[in-house]
Amino acid sequence: MTRLSVNINKIATIRNARGGNEPDVEKAAVNIEHYGAEGITVHPRPDERHIRYSDVRAIKPLITTELNIEGNPIAKFRDLVCEVVPDQVTLVPDAVNALTSNAGWDTIANKAFLTDVVALFKSKGIRTSIFIDPDPKMADGAAECGADRVELYTAAYAASYASGREEAIAPYLETAREAREAGLGLNAGHDLNLVNLEYFIRTIPWTDEVSIGHALICDALYLGLEKTVKAYLSKVKIF
Repeated sequence: MTRLSVNINKIATIRNARGGNEPDVEKAAVNIEHYGAEGITVHPRPDERHIRYSDVRAIKPLITTELNIEGNPIAKFRDLVCEVVPDQVTLVPDAVNALTSNAGWDTIANKAFLTDVVALFKSKGIRTSIFIDPDPKMADGAAECGADRVELYTAAYAASYASGREEAIAPYLETAREAREAGLGLNAGHDLNLVNLEYFIRTIPWTDEVSIGHALICDALYLGLEKTVKAYLSKVKIF
C-alpha cells in the first residue's frame, strides 16, 4: 500500500517570509501525522530559504512515523543526515540556486560518487533513495550504486496529464517495472496533486511512497490542512 509523505517546505517558506515562528513547522509536522500522513519530508537547501537545518534537528524527535530528508549530498548535507539519522534520505541533484528540483540524477555518469554516498548513509542504517527521471537505464544505474529505492521525478507526467494521461505515464510505468526487476523500492514525487495522483497509483500500484508538498499546501489554503491530508490519502489508499 502506498504511503503519503508530506513535504513541509512551503510551510517554512511562509514562516521565513515574516520571521518569527508562525506558522510553526514543528507543530505542522506533528499535526500532519495526526491527520493520517505516514511520513514527513523536508528538503533543506544550503541557503535555508525554507526548511532550516535546525528545523530538521528539531522535527526528528517529534516524528512518530517516518522522516525523509531530501537534498543534494554536499558535505554539509551529508553531515546533517548522519547526525539526525532519518528513516530515509533521498538524493536529489539540485543546484545551489535551483528554485525547485528540476531533474533526476544521471546514475551512470555519477556512479562512483553516488555509490560512496549511498554506502555512507546505509552504514548508518538509513534507507537511501535516488531521485531519477523516467528512464529505465537510470533505475538500473541506481541499483548498481547500491540504492534501496528510486524516486521518480513526476513533473513531466503532471505537465502532460491533461493532454493524454496514458502517454504521460508510459515512461514512468516502464521505469517502474525496471526498478522492480532490479530489486528497488519505488517512490514518486513532484507536481503530483488531487487530479493526477490516483491514476498514477492505479497504474503503478507497487509505488511505495509519494512525497507531496507544494500542491498539498496550496490545496490546504482552501480546504484546510486536515481535510487536505485526508483528501490526498483517499487518492493513494485505493487498494
